[in-house]
Amino acid sequence: MNKNELISSIASETGLTKTDSAKALDAFVASITKALKKGDEVRLVGFGTFAVSKRAATTGRNPRTGAAIKIPARKQAKFKAGKALQDSVN
Repeated sequence: MNKNELISSIASETGLTKTDSAKALDAFVASITKALKKGDEVRLVGFGTFAVSKRAATTGRNPRTGAAIKIPARKQAKFKAGKALQDSVN
């Protein structure tokens, strides 16, 4: 499912227009992004948790030349599915 299909699905489930559904989806994504940038965790009970984890700097290899390259430390967004979502998928 892509973004347009998700917007159509939200519109049909809620009775909102596609424009309003798109605004709601964009606001949802923006709110989660803002919280993750601050380092907060977003928990949606029954759905899952969005969180930020830190990855340490490592040394990798260029597969073509075999030369060592430095991979810098960074933050990474992660999602862990909640129990209700896992149960409904399985």
